[in-house]
Amino acid sequence: MLLTLVERLARFMAILGGLVLTALIALTCISVLGRGLNTLGHSDLMKSLSESIGNALIATGVGPVSGDFELVEAGISFTVFAFLPICQLRRGHATVDIFATGFPRWLNRFLETFWEVLLSALILLITWRLFVGMEDKMRYNETTFLLQFPIWWAFALSFGAALIASVVAVYCAAARVLELITGKRYTPEPEGGVH
Repeated sequence: MLLTLVERLARFMAILGGLVLTALIALTCISVLGRGLNTLGHSDLMKSLSESIGNALIATGVGPVSGDFELVEAGISFTVFAFLPICQLRRGHATVDIFATGFPRWLNRFLETFWEVLLSALILLITWRLFVGMEDKMRYNETTFLLQFPIWWAFALSFGAALIASVVAVYCAAARVLELITGKRYTPEPEGGVH
């Protein structure tokens, strides 16, 4: 029951992160296309072929999306934390097991649990620091350079996603400890890449 709830929460965040990432990709493509068309309108090649077409192209106002990098920066920080819960739940983090293949099964299970707890503690630490950073940005009323939106908005979005990642991480750490003690499975089968 609890696993189902945690898995739904992780999947929801992954879908939301995917939608935001798709929007950011579209924004970047539109901005690059606009920048390219604007450059073409101002180019010597266009002036030599047809100055009136070049001027008409420029007159449309085509150009890069203003503040595109500010939006991408804020959005990407959110998507990183949005994908973290499903990656944590499914053990999708890459691992390097050079020596572990020769270890006894009980030692590998202990090491997996140890690293799960450590990673969960790290996610909690990052979440806390995001909250502190958000408070600082709110206190000083910092805004972005071009769009002038408050920087704390990006911190708040990332903090919200990191908070959900923390909930999933705590569940995973507790489940792994229970798995180590009882031998029963409380987490989904791993999907991580081993290198």
